[in-house]
Amino acid sequence: MTVNLDQLRRCHVAVDLGAARTRVFVRGAGLVVDEPSAAAVNTRTGALIAVGAFAEQMTGRTPSYIRVVRPVTGGTVVDIDMAQRMLRGLIGEKLRRNLRRKPRLRAAACTPHDADPLAQRAAVETLVGLGARRVELVDTLIAAAVGCGLPVELPEATMIMVCGAATTQVAVLSLGSIVTAERIPVGGEAIDHAIVQHLRHHHELMLPSQSVRPLQIALSGNGLTPYGPETTEIHGRDVATGLARSVYVDTAAVRDAIHTPLTAVLDGIGKVLRDCPPDLVADLADRGIMMVGGSALLPGLDQMLRNATGMPVTIAERPDVCAILGLGAMLEGRVQPLVLNPLAG
Repeated sequence: MTVNLDQLRRCHVAVDLGAARTRVFVRGAGLVVDEPSAAAVNTRTGALIAVGAFAEQMTGRTPSYIRVVRPVTGGTVVDIDMAQRMLRGLIGEKLRRNLRRKPRLRAAACTPHDADPLAQRAAVETLVGLGARRVELVDTLIAAAVGCGLPVELPEATMIMVCGAATTQVAVLSLGSIVTAERIPVGGEAIDHAIVQHLRHHHELMLPSQSVRPLQIALSGNGLTPYGPETTEIHGRDVATGLARSVYVDTAAVRDAIHTPLTAVLDGIGKVLRDCPPDLVADLADRGIMMVGGSALLPGLDQMLRNATGMPVTIAERPDVCAILGLGAMLEGRVQPLVLNPLAG
């Protein structure tokens, strides 16, 4: 594999800083942190009030002097100091003490594909501030492919789509490397925004921030397909009067609103396939696309991709934690590098 497996085996902890959730894997202990990437701060004193799930619950419900911040956007750390404080709170004092006992603490982190040097440096400085002496960076696409069990080290094509909160990354892998990849600035947040704007423009209803995901799930098990319920009751605030109001929303119209941002994802998949060598595309006709990431669980998204591409589409067993589990497998030495024996002579 293109990542340095020998260096990764020396790491003690792996971190996946995502726009939606932060996950921490400790060698020998497994996945120890899986919490929302949110922190609540008192703007008067600068004190950290809450992190993770509790801070997430505060969104939209706090007095003016308490602000809920998200120090990670699109897999990139935008506020290093706040990201460090959030990580300290999520890891907890007991685990921090155990990590500090390591004489030379090494850490690994997932980074988005084609992350610029500033984004890579921000990830490194975030973990160095927690006591890491050395930080190894691994492409999220490779870590997620390892985590969902794809044979990335073989000379065969595997296609993976990482559906994140802020971005969607699509890649074709072979021989442990990325052959071609595309990073699309459309993710779960864009789908949430499309639903909120649809309700505001067509029903004059403002939706609470916590109600977007339940609305997506309310599209039923058939999700984005036309076989779901015809209407869904939604509670929100009237734009004109500010009073609480309930409306019955036509789910077909919501499906159309969701499809609009997803066309960019389909365009990205088409670009990756056009840039891919023909021999690898032939492999993909049978293997299809593996979907990972939290937004891969959007009901009916896999069926929509299946209809648009004509290729098999599979959702990983645990799509939301594939990247951190793949990184953990590299830390614990469960991934063997491909050994190429040059021909003698």
